[in-house]
Amino acid sequence: MKLVLATSNKGKVREIKHIYEDMDVVAYSDIIEPFEIEENGSTFKENALIKARAVFEALHDKDVIVIADDSGISVDALGGEPGIYSARYAGVDASDKDNLYKLVDALKEKGLTSSKAHYTAAIAIVTKDAEFSIHGWMYGDVITEPRGENGFGYDPIFIPEGYKKTLGELDDETKKGLSHRSQALKHTKSVLRSISKHTI
Repeated sequence: MKLVLATSNKGKVREIKHIYEDMDVVAYSDIIEPFEIEENGSTFKENALIKARAVFEALHDKDVIVIADDSGISVDALGGEPGIYSARYAGVDASDKDNLYKLVDALKEKGLTSSKAHYTAAIAIVTKDAEFSIHGWMYGDVITEPRGENGFGYDPIFIPEGYKKTLGELDDETKKGLSHRSQALKHTKSVLRSISKHTI
């Protein structure tokens, strides 16, 4: 089964390919010129569907299956921020480090060195016949001292429940079993297999 990912984020592409080792996975930006998609939804689910629909339409291929992810981190002490704005928390063209340090600074401004937090991932599937959405979550704490070089985004400051290391310090195999995106993608796999049985 060939899946087209509605992302050009190398970290996400690598993670999804790692989980879907038995499938033919390609980033849409390897097929067509990347284009700007306005993520104007109010939830992770809405934004994931917006991305998947946009790429499906742009590919002009009715037989393709497009999956998109919208994910982010919500920090309790910051009232749930950055949430759906995680990828652009420090501005539209912000880097991962810019976003991370804005969150760190926001906690420090409150006199905190840590806070409860959770990641959310929404996966959208768009085909010629139907649309689906699946969610996954990961709970833990954020800290103000980044640790580890593994992963991307806010990984160096997030410690999953039951662990002492940040996601930036954990190996890929451990993260594969933990992450919000992994949880959502595993459930998505069942939906994709069901789709393939009905389209073959």
